[in-house]
Amino acid sequence: MNIVYHIAFGIHLLCVLAILVLLLLQVKKSPKKLNPGVVHATLTALVAGVVMVGLYEKVNVDEVANHSKFGVKGLVILVILALGYKNVKKPELKNSVWAAMLGLTVLNVLLAYLWK
Repeated sequence: MNIVYHIAFGIHLLCVLAILVLLLLQVKKSPKKLNPGVVHATLTALVAGVVMVGLYEKVNVDEVANHSKFGVKGLVILVILALGYKNVKKPELKNSVWAAMLGLTVLNVLLAYLWK
């Protein structure tokens, strides 16, 4: 179980990094276009996160899972995913949607790091 948890953790980290990189690559582009990789990376990060939550108490026997944190992080990633699915086929991505997706991704990273 420990190996599966750590594999899911690595996949989750790589996917969140991919979301950030793919969104940041659009900074200077005008008009912005949402890369489909953002949607794929977000969905993969969500699945890996669900696997990690399911295995958390088996891997970390001495700790109690913080389900509030998991729920908030899951909600944030679901909003990113919804924005991605809504805008992936549009020819142009609004700056406000792009900024919201980038801000939510950074928020998710900060929640993971700061919420103990």
